[in-house]
Amino acid sequence: MHTKSIYFPSLQNVQEAAENLKGVASKTPLSENRNLSKQFNANIFFKREDLQVVRSYKIRGAYNKISFLNDDQKQRGIVCASAGNHAQGVALSCKLIAIKGTIFMPSTTPNQKIEQVKMFGEAFIDIIIEGDTFDDAFAAAQKECRAKNKTFIHPFNDEKVIEGQATVGLEILEQTSEKIDYVFVPVGGGGLSAGLSSVFQNLSPETKIIGVEPEGAPSMLTSINNKINTSLDKIDPFVDGAAVKKVGDLNFEICQKNLAQMVTVPEGKICQTILDLYNKDAIVAEPAGALSIAALDLFADEIIGKNVVCVVSGSNNDITRTAEIKERALLFASLKHYFIVKFPQRAGALKEFVVDILGPNDDITHFEYTKKSNRTNGAAVVGLQLKASKDLLPLIQRMKENNFFGDYLNDKPDLFQFLV
Repeated sequence: MHTKSIYFPSLQNVQEAAENLKGVASKTPLSENRNLSKQFNANIFFKREDLQVVRSYKIRGAYNKISFLNDDQKQRGIVCASAGNHAQGVALSCKLIAIKGTIFMPSTTPNQKIEQVKMFGEAFIDIIIEGDTFDDAFAAAQKECRAKNKTFIHPFNDEKVIEGQATVGLEILEQTSEKIDYVFVPVGGGGLSAGLSSVFQNLSPETKIIGVEPEGAPSMLTSINNKINTSLDKIDPFVDGAAVKKVGDLNFEICQKNLAQMVTVPEGKICQTILDLYNKDAIVAEPAGALSIAALDLFADEIIGKNVVCVVSGSNNDITRTAEIKERALLFASLKHYFIVKFPQRAGALKEFVVDILGPNDDITHFEYTKKSNRTNGAAVVGLQLKASKDLLPLIQRMKENNFFGDYLNDKPDLFQFLV
């Protein structure tokens, strides 16, 4: 019986990719993070792909793939689909190699990333905004390829792309003489995790490679658990650099064999990690870039005294998302809460709520109220920020005892999104 052979990137091909990328991709620093090293009683190092020329590792795979195209393919032009970082890598590659590219991006892509794509690609690229997710943009890009006989540059499910991303692993091993016990790597479509893990299988097989996905888009974890590459019905697109409904077939086959473990991290925890990195280390990380660091808590007992590398995959964050990032972090920490509050239709009701119901450290951050003349009670949507999570239950108790409590919205996502 014939069995299909599984592709694994050879060390020789990865070394060729590294040579190919000289003068194009930066050799990014591998630097110790003292704050986290102290916190976890371990040696925590960051592989700073956020400092890459396009502020993510994606230039590695994109340039490596495009540089291997033949003259006819280059003449016809290329197409890609991306939520941002792959698009920037493709755009810069198009300019460097002087070929025309069409880039499809979902409407959820942060504007900052769209502007960066324009800057890197200049006159060599056209941008088309299509759909709400990467998968929508992907489908439109495939249609464009078929219609105009162009070459599709896949963001992750491609051998030359995987080999380009694998150079991150090669650099890590070149940059330290110490034994590396753990590498935490973000997983979206799986190109980086497939490539990096293959390098470590060749050169440092005792290192445990931990893949990390956002909780709202666990496509690799689901596929590994199912033992078959599985498409998710829906995803949370917040972690735009790592939110795909289905990982690459090549990537899945490699990762299910090479990864020691796959874990997921809640989006709120990722947001808190972004804020901590900025406030404590002056590092600007996008949500996908903070994934690997956000997972360290899950391994706190295991990594004591170990040498640990976290791949900080990108820094293409849009400053307009800061409010949402802070909001998600507060919700995750149980410090931000939304209620439907029933106010009696009489003078002084709001003052009573503020003085007698709220705690001394509670702060009103959201208030929507419409007075109904034909009702004894008027409902308001109220957002409250607490000083400590333990203050929540006493607050709810006071609201109920004084007949102000209408409903708690945090655990009702559909109603929450509709009202807030």
